[in-house]
Amino acid sequence: MEQDDRRTRTTVSLINYHFVFCPRYRRKVLVNEVEERFKERVTEICEENEWVIVAMEVMPDHCHLFLNCLPTHSPSDIMAKVKGVTSRRLRQEFKHLSHLVSLWTRS
Repeated sequence: MEQDDRRTRTTVSLINYHFVFCPRYRRKVLVNEVEERFKERVTEICEENEWVIVAMEVMPDHCHLFLNCLPTHSPSDIMAKVKGVTSRRLRQEFKHLSHLVSLWTRS
């Protein structure tokens, strides 16, 4: 799959990140409705920040996310945004997740 460069007024870049992250204690919580809502939330976050989702695979106990971003976004900022927003919103929507302090591991 060939990808196009991302261009701004002063730069040309092609940066792809591969993120793998897990729920706390590798709990198998990303199933059925939770998985669908998680995918919707990640898509919304990426559209807001102009990140392009190259691929996203969600397993019950972890997620693989391939993103294409501009160099102005650091990997740690991207993950802080994705994990923070999805954790908060999924725990608000689904009562069986509300007892968790945080949905995601810190790593």
